[in-house]
Amino acid sequence: MLKRLSAALLVCLALAPLRAEIIEQVIVKVNGDIITKSEFELRQIAELRNRPELANVNPNSPELQRAIAEVTPDLILSAIDELLLIQRGRELGYALGDEQFKQALESIKKQNNLEDEERFQAALKQENMTMADLRRNLERTMLVSRVQQVDIMDKISVTEEEEKTYYDAHRQQFTTPSDITLREILIEVPQSARGVNVAQDDEARAKAEDVRKRLLAGEPFPKVAAEISAAPSKANGGLIGPISYDEIAPALQQLLDKMQVGDITELLRVQRGYQILKLEARTPTKVRTFDEAREDIARKVAEEKSRGEMVKYVDRLREQATVVFRNAELEKAYQQALTARRRAASAAPAAAGAQ
Repeated sequence: MLKRLSAALLVCLALAPLRAEIIEQVIVKVNGDIITKSEFELRQIAELRNRPELANVNPNSPELQRAIAEVTPDLILSAIDELLLIQRGRELGYALGDEQFKQALESIKKQNNLEDEERFQAALKQENMTMADLRRNLERTMLVSRVQQVDIMDKISVTEEEEKTYYDAHRQQFTTPSDITLREILIEVPQSARGVNVAQDDEARAKAEDVRKRLLAGEPFPKVAAEISAAPSKANGGLIGPISYDEIAPALQQLLDKMQVGDITELLRVQRGYQILKLEARTPTKVRTFDEAREDIARKVAEEKSRGEMVKYVDRLREQATVVFRNAELEKAYQQALTARRRAASAAPAAAGAQ
């Protein structure tokens, strides 16, 4: 998929074409550092790989053209933001030391089951990456993360009032819905191309009524289900669940709401025949208290605040930077994404106040 999509992108990207003698084409310079055409294409490819509907598109298809146009503004904005943060990290003296790189490398090998050096080198080759490329990418990621932590996250404070406001507005995030466990028995009604035979339906209903009488008389539900049920669950004594209450159809919710654990339903006419249900177990809905959820609340509030502070922080870096585009279409896309982000940021406080 990657090779095919890459080829399509190289044909379709709305950038000036490369001539054979040009090794790299610079599309934008940020304080003297560059973003190349091929580097940006890799970002586009990585983004579009997340869209399975594009796996087999024709390189000239309008669908691919639209997808490229959709992802490009945010991608060029994030590429420049990232470069600004990397430059800030270098300015502050951060760097990926040999020991840090070694630890990161060992972690990557372990997580990807590539602890055998030969397999690891083969994986690098498959990704068209050298060890130097990997180290450079890891350092870039480390620089961005370090700047975000030191210059933004570590300076964010969260008050108890903010925590309580968030908790009141997002109580559902701290609610675990009830779980329901059922047992079922299905008495199947034969069906043909002509539909259901009335006599066969009556026969199945009578059989189901007899089964229900046996259950009410005390016969174990799992035993009867294993003996008689036509549902796949018979192999497990008719057991279904646990099922989240929110995932149950409203009509069945109304029925279950009237039942106690151990109760058995009347006969239920379903598509395949007659069904009998037993409410095997029910766990109550649980809402974590403010104190129980406080650590998670503080983290979520800090994350929300950090997104706004990140926009402000990068904008300050942008105001001090010299950004020179070599491609008019990309510059237009960049300005489009930047305008959309600032509008969203300015609307965020109003939305928060409305809650």
